[in-house]
Amino acid sequence: MHDTDYIRRHIRTVSDWPEPGVQFRDITPLLQNARTLRVMMDLFVHRYMGAKLDVVAGIDARGFIIGAILAHELNLGFVPIRKQGKLPFETIAEEYELEYGSASVEIHADACAPGDRVLLIDDLIATGGTMIAGRKLIERLGGHVVEGAAIVDLPELGGSERLRAAGLAVYTMVEFAGH
Repeated sequence: MHDTDYIRRHIRTVSDWPEPGVQFRDITPLLQNARTLRVMMDLFVHRYMGAKLDVVAGIDARGFIIGAILAHELNLGFVPIRKQGKLPFETIAEEYELEYGSASVEIHADACAPGDRVLLIDDLIATGGTMIAGRKLIERLGGHVVEGAAIVDLPELGGSERLRAAGLAVYTMVEFAGH
């Protein structure tokens, strides 16, 4: 069995959450099991260990978990991209559309330096709106997003295709049909 098949088998599907008709792909079983967490993080580490990155940026909230672990493993700093109103220092914000609404994310104004090579990471790509907003924030600070990474891709929602069409390289471990 391939490692990505192993990862896929440990992602829980919760029907009709957060609203009827949505099939929520829950990564918490991956996180709570030491072996699955290690396999998943090893896949990310092996992919990015030679990528000449300066920082890992994780998107609120599950992107914080995997992003912080990955930054530690790669001996890099970690930058949180948070929901609006959650960061204590001077911030810049970017609004985006969600699968079922709209929201805004923020980053500290000193989160990265001009020219920094940044890996942008989240747990899942649905419509791609959050990752596009995160990329715009990093670019407004002068950073360059080398790749957008996630554990899960929901290709039917078009997010990964939208990201690639916008010129962002995308890496995901597994895909799920249906949302």
